[in-house]
Amino acid sequence: MLNNWVVMPTRLPLVLRRCHTCTSGRFRANGKFRVNAHHKLLDAWLLVLCTGCGETAKLTVLERVNVRSVRPELLCRLHDNDPGLAAELLQDPVVQRRNRVALDWDDAWCLDTGGSDHLDREVIDISVRFAARIPVRPVRLIAEGCGLSRAEVERLITEGKLVSAVRLSGKLSGDFTFTLKR
Repeated sequence: MLNNWVVMPTRLPLVLRRCHTCTSGRFRANGKFRVNAHHKLLDAWLLVLCTGCGETAKLTVLERVNVRSVRPELLCRLHDNDPGLAAELLQDPVVQRRNRVALDWDDAWCLDTGGSDHLDREVIDISVRFAARIPVRPVRLIAEGCGLSRAEVERLITEGKLVSAVRLSGKLSGDFTFTLKR
C-alpha cells in the first residue's frame, strides 16, 4: 500500500540578500506590494523587511509594463496585497534571477506523514509530494518521517534496503517515491 507524505510550507521563506543599511543578509516578506503608474506604464514591487534593522527593500515584479498587458486579476491581487501572490512570486525563478536573490527555507516547512501506523510494516512504499518548490534533503525527510537518525537512513541506503528512482543524496524540490525494506 502506498502512503502519501506532503512537504508543506508553514510561512514565507526568508529572502537572502545583503542589506544596504546593516550587515544582515536576510529579509522577511510580509506580502505587501507597491504599485506605481507612470502614465500608461506600470511598476510593481514586493516589499521585504530586513530581519536585522527593519529597513524596507523592493523586489521588482513588473518594470515599465504597459497597463493593458497586465491581467486584471494580477493587478487586483497586487492592490489587495495578496499573500498567496507573494508566495508565488518569491518562488518564481524569473523574479529571483531579476532581483539576484535566493530563498532560505530553514524552519519554513513541515512534513505531514498522515500518522505513524504504517511504520511497523516490513516493506513501506512512500510517495512524497511537495506543496511548494522547497529544496530539502530526502535523507532528512525520510529520517524525520520514519523516526530514524540520518546516519541510520544513510546506512539503509548503502545496504540497499532504502531504494528510490531518484538520487537520495543532495537536495530535491520535486515529488519522488521510495521503498523501505526492514
